[in-house]
Amino acid sequence: MLKILRRKIDNSLASFLTRVKKDYKLHLVDPILYDSIREFSLREGKRIRPLLLILSYLGYSKPGKKIPPSLYNASTCIEFLHNFMLIHDDIIDCSDLRRGKPTMHRILNRTIPCADPDKLGTDLAIIAGDIVYALAIDAFLSLDEDPRRKERALRYFIQTAAFTAMGEFIDTVHGVDTLDHVKEKDVFLNYSLKTARYTFDCPLVTGAILAGAPEKDIKQLARFGLLIGQAFQIQDDIIGIYETEKTIGKSILSDLEEKKKTLLIVHAYANLKGKDRRIFLQVFNKPKKKIEDLTAIQEILIRSNSLNYALSAVKTRAAQANKILTKLHLRSEYRTLIGDSLFKLFQQSQTVADRYAIKITIC
Repeated sequence: MLKILRRKIDNSLASFLTRVKKDYKLHLVDPILYDSIREFSLREGKRIRPLLLILSYLGYSKPGKKIPPSLYNASTCIEFLHNFMLIHDDIIDCSDLRRGKPTMHRILNRTIPCADPDKLGTDLAIIAGDIVYALAIDAFLSLDEDPRRKERALRYFIQTAAFTAMGEFIDTVHGVDTLDHVKEKDVFLNYSLKTARYTFDCPLVTGAILAGAPEKDIKQLARFGLLIGQAFQIQDDIIGIYETEKTIGKSILSDLEEKKKTLLIVHAYANLKGKDRRIFLQVFNKPKKKIEDLTAIQEILIRSNSLNYALSAVKTRAAQANKILTKLHLRSEYRTLIGDSLFKLFQQSQTVADRYAIKITIC
């Protein structure tokens, strides 16, 4: 069923973008504008966000209710929000790759020959990102559902965009701040705002609101999404240090180059002493990193018990989320599908744990 839903989501993305070409005439402004947005949006991905919105909606819908075909088009709103965030995030991080292909600002820096193609690419990508956010609202409004639920769900969706931007603000400030100013609570606030809210909380809660779920469940779904989102971001930081470029779809040095203050890094800084602490700070603060620097950091994070600590944090949050999921009043088949979709995501944490002989079972 998950494969069928993902196929419907991909088809809806493609059909919506075809309608966009007709309604917005982006290709008449410049063919590269429409083509780049379409190519970026249709890149292969898990589609976990629209999938969760659909599963939550179906799980709280009454048995026998006719599901509006527009649900699938509307679910792509959260995918467009995701793409909007990625485009701007890649600009801030000066990233060259996204999902193994050029980032939007790298695509658009060749729009027209000029003296400063990098600035051109950045400027145009900011504009393209803004257009993609507008498309997200358009996609949401295509849903045929009770107007009061729709308005409430849209407000939650818009609030999510604002909270995610706040998380990006915090992340950007942390990027230039010193390690001694960033504490674990700051890291988790960033995880909650930048990742958890729009990747897990928003699609689940939006789907539940649209379907008329009980208020208690809506609150619990938000808590569930927060825990899953924090665990997911911790894992993302782990694989950003311990996986290959092919696996993560971007440079394996990018997190270190950006001096990201992740749970791994903040824990190591708080617990390292002596020679390891000096080496850690020397490598972390280098403006340009090499593969041997990454290797040194990997080893230090293991010796400081920071990798174990981060993996344990993933395990704890996944377990807490699972307890919440079992108590929700979702129809059982959709509760199972949500669980299967989400807890499978943490296989990468288990792979890293097994590779470094860390005795832990994630979920």
